Amino acid sequence: MVDIQELERIGNDKFARLEEVPEFTVTSNTVSQGQEWPIAQYSGAMGVPGGRDISPHLAWAGAPEGTKSYAVTIFDPDAPTGSGFWHWSVGNIPADVTELAENAGVADGSGLPEGAFQLNHDGGGRGFIGAAPPAGHGAHRYIITIHALGVEKLDIPDDASNAFFGFNRFGNTVGRASLTVYGIIED
Repeated sequence: MVDIQELERIGNDKFARLEEVPEFTVTSNTVSQGQEWPIAQYSGAMGVPGGRDISPHLAWAGAPEGTKSYAVTIFDPDAPTGSGFWHWSVGNIPADVTELAENAGVADGSGLPEGAFQLNHDGGGRGFIGAAPPAGHGAHRYIITIHALGVEKLDIPDDASNAFFGFNRFGNTVGRASLTVYGIIED
């Protein structure tokens, strides 16, 4: 029998049905937990006035023992797509790297550590694409997550989907750090 109450409790918490792992800390000089993105992190490519599609600064500490690499994702579960919207997906960040500079998510990958890769965002291009919630749709959550992985490298194709990346990432996750920021465009 399906436990409807449990499904309602889970809602769209993308970690709710995954194995629990130790948490560690992620911070940013760009934005803080529960705050709205600065305008530079909105999407000029998607028509937001003043948006510049600049990825945020991220720093993390306290990952669990056994961490061999990191992945970074930024996801909007509130996008009116039925499947959310992936704004940035980065993998194979070496374990000795614990910070990404603001604008590390440029399309050509030149801002990333050696050996790291980034997949296409859901807008169709590489790198970070900023927030662009539809006008009048209300506030959207942008979940920034650092995934500590127990493998040095995920062997996935360059054209992998974010779902395929997630399947491989979550199967190797030994720790997780997350913060949620908001974006809103008024009518």
